[in-house]
Amino acid sequence: MDFSTWLPFFFATVAISLSPGPGAIAAMGAGLNHGFRRGQVVAFGLGLGVITQLLVVGVGLGALLATSETAFAVVKWVGAAYLVYLGVQQWRSPASPITAKDATSADAAQAVSRKSIFLRGWMVNAMNPKGTVFLLAVLPQFIDMSRPLPLQYLHIGATFSVVEFCVMTGYVALASKVLGLLREPRQIRWMNRSFGSLFVAAGVFLATFKRAA
Repeated sequence: MDFSTWLPFFFATVAISLSPGPGAIAAMGAGLNHGFRRGQVVAFGLGLGVITQLLVVGVGLGALLATSETAFAVVKWVGAAYLVYLGVQQWRSPASPITAKDATSADAAQAVSRKSIFLRGWMVNAMNPKGTVFLLAVLPQFIDMSRPLPLQYLHIGATFSVVEFCVMTGYVALASKVLGLLREPRQIRWMNRSFGSLFVAAGVFLATFKRAA
């Protein structure tokens, strides 16, 4: 991919990653609930989710989602249900301040928690059919069909995943800074319910999403 083509794609991915959406909500929720060191794992999952979406498009499954009403509906409803599930879980999170002791729990529990956080990030991005439709609409503008496609997909995947990882890490860091300001159970309960409501709203919005004709 030529630099003149890569640069506008880079700025496009930055704008996409910065825009509010399920990924940003997941990143801020992880930072809020787990602090930066543990919550930052979600950024790896979100980055891998982007690569998953790119692979789906690259192998042609994206075209199937774009042409098959049934396939698109299944993925859409699974993704929407998962976001609503995350919202309910966030809403029901305990209203207790996270301390340094909480963030450095036993290794076994920490490992399970990190895996769970990682998988949550991956699911949020990988199970979003809007991402597939978006890539199908945008990628052709940056693909040169006269050149080998695998190398171009490699450049695109590396750029998108690194940008997504960096932006989501920033969201995690931003939310983790709020932890020091939340000491009262009432404040934490309000924050948990706010993020939970955002997840549910994102799920409802995804459920109403329709492909362009």
